[in-house]
Amino acid sequence: MPDFESGTFDHSATSPDDYITEQLCLIWLLPPLRDSIRFRHNVLRAAYREGRAFYQQHRNFGQNDHMWNLLPLRLAVVIGLCAWGVIKLMSAHPLPDWRQGELVIVVPNVEMETDTAFETDLAELFAQRLKVKIRLLHQTTDEAVTSLNEERAHLATGIRANSHRSLRYSKNYQSLDERIVCNNDSPRHMDDVYTHLIAVATGSAQEAALRIVRDKYDELTWESRKGSSPIELLQEVAEANLECTIANEEQIASMRNHYPDLSSRLSLKSPSQMSWAISTDGDVTLLAEVDRFMDEIKQDNTLRHMIDRHYGHNERLGTVDTETFIAHAQSKLPHYRQWFEDAADLTGLDWRLIAALAYRESRWDPNATSFTNVRGMMMLTEDTADRMGVDNRLDAQTSIMAGARYLQLLKEQLPLRIPEEERLWLALAAYNQGMGHLEDARVIAIRSGLNPDVWSDVKRVMPLLSREEHYVNTKYGKARGGEAVIHVETVRLYHDMLKRLDSQHALGYTPQALQRGFMGLFQSKLGLQPPKI
Repeated sequence: MPDFESGTFDHSATSPDDYITEQLCLIWLLPPLRDSIRFRHNVLRAAYREGRAFYQQHRNFGQNDHMWNLLPLRLAVVIGLCAWGVIKLMSAHPLPDWRQGELVIVVPNVEMETDTAFETDLAELFAQRLKVKIRLLHQTTDEAVTSLNEERAHLATGIRANSHRSLRYSKNYQSLDERIVCNNDSPRHMDDVYTHLIAVATGSAQEAALRIVRDKYDELTWESRKGSSPIELLQEVAEANLECTIANEEQIASMRNHYPDLSSRLSLKSPSQMSWAISTDGDVTLLAEVDRFMDEIKQDNTLRHMIDRHYGHNERLGTVDTETFIAHAQSKLPHYRQWFEDAADLTGLDWRLIAALAYRESRWDPNATSFTNVRGMMMLTEDTADRMGVDNRLDAQTSIMAGARYLQLLKEQLPLRIPEEERLWLALAAYNQGMGHLEDARVIAIRSGLNPDVWSDVKRVMPLLSREEHYVNTKYGKARGGEAVIHVETVRLYHDMLKRLDSQHALGYTPQALQRGFMGLFQSKLGLQPPKI
């Protein structure tokens, strides 16, 4: 058999016809195709094997009849296979120069949800600062490493520093505690871990952490799940399909909002220093740009704001609150979903955000009334109801429409220079405490050297509105600023939970809601009251 891996051939093992066939195929795989990538030789190997097998099968049919000469047919088979190989090789697009073409970046696969959104925002900001086009690949860590090493991507995000020898790493930007999570009694000491069955995603930060821990606990074992993600494994643990897994603190906090019984008592004491990575043969100038970018976003607080935006609202609810919310989302919400969607169509807001706000305000109770006389599904004050043209605050449909319109109105009052998402969080704070008190907090933020257009900065100073030494110097006076912070963060959390439940098709409609959706507008035109629930 010829030595295709080395590119040399032992022609003593082949017939003259074999030699002619090999040379034809080699001539056809002209440079640079023949020499640029090692696996070109595998195409030749396949062609040789196919041609030789065909020849061996047919030569006996005419070995006494010299009129049987299968060389032309054999050549046709081999040349056809070579042609197929060349076409495949030429159709494969090489990785473009990121300076002139597009920057290909791997971000966590979509199952990672919050991590995916965070790394995507970070990658897009990096590309904007470099002023280059970007193409994102959603992959597991194991797949990301392969993509880098096979030159299908320039850069991968969300990689634990020094976890793979075949990569070079940027400066880290986040330190995350890795913890063991089990579906029963979680171990309290590492010596107790041996009795538990642990599964982690292949190539993940969690597997890298376990390898380091095994240096001290050499009997530690685990199952490496190829193609899985930490979030998927956490879900398996929560649903009692897996005994234990490892996940970082933010992943656990996020999943606990959906599976409140998830618990973790033990840290591996091997935190993941998260970074971006290139292959060892990758462009070091690109890595230098990443390092410069990381320094900049740390210095100007962009990184802190982004971490807060994606992770800052975790751990707001207790176990009982989470269970109650999920139960209400599956029982109460379907009755009102159509009206929330109608309000979303009217305002352009996400219906799940409006629903999250309504739950925070009234627990989806259309008859809710507070001691300050704010009333209804969206807990409107008398002044707000008059402003929105609402006669009956206890009418659920009217309240939802008015509350959504009011939130959108508050959002529109904020400067257009403020990014869309930041304007939304600021508007939610104004919904709770009023636009005047929000503006006071933004002024305090400026005086404190913070950014008045970023919620994560404004929420740091908003509780100061309840302290005399601060509110005496404001235009609108004392306010329960801390309450507004809790309000916004809780609405954000409810919104995230509704999005996840919706993606799992766990939020339905009731027949009455469907009927109201089709007939609501007609009824309102006739002055008819919607059916009570």
